[in-house]
Amino acid sequence: MKNITLLIVMLLLTCCSSVILVDDWKNPEIDNYEPYKALVVGLTSNNKARQNFENKFKEELQLRGTEAVSSLTLFDSAFKTKKMTEDDLNSLENKLIEDGFDTVILSKVIGVENKLAYNKNYKEDDEVYKKFKDEYFMYQDIFYNPDYYQEYKVYHIETTMYCICPTKDKELIWKGYIDIVDPKSTDETINDYVNLVIMALEKHQLIASKTTLQKDTETTPIN
Repeated sequence: MKNITLLIVMLLLTCCSSVILVDDWKNPEIDNYEPYKALVVGLTSNNKARQNFENKFKEELQLRGTEAVSSLTLFDSAFKTKKMTEDDLNSLENKLIEDGFDTVILSKVIGVENKLAYNKNYKEDDEVYKKFKDEYFMYQDIFYNPDYYQEYKVYHIETTMYCICPTKDKELIWKGYIDIVDPKSTDETINDYVNLVIMALEKHQLIASKTTLQKDTETTPIN
């Protein structure tokens, strides 16, 4: 187990983009759930990233039999640029229910950390240097070599799924905490992120499995 943990840490320090599900929570009162019509919202001021994220998530939901809509195509320009009041959001929710929506999926950045990855290979942690000069020689690049370490960022993202069904209390169905480590490509990171969230929702039986849906379609008799 120690070796596996060490391997994971080493992979994270190679400065390749990684998307990791840190933790998630499912409403214990819900065994399974299949959204009929979902609104996908990426809460960010980066419109290009938001558009890519919402479209990718929408496509994955549609592949699983859920009608999905991007918030950028549904909301007017005023919604995108002004701060909403509680009355505005109540009106929006009522309008969504009137239009047949039963689910909202919301993603947002909740924190960013700056990290350092050391490039030089360390010896074993229990290495004992017999002389001061040996240890100093080993680690002096910390001060003198600007390439000894590299800065990178870790983005903490939260994604939530809410039911807005009019027949019962509006409730939180699922919440996931995801870390994005040192993202290099926006498109690749979004793809990895959406795929990870979709896998988690499938695991908890909160969306239909694409494989199951395909099997049902193949076995449906043609009249």
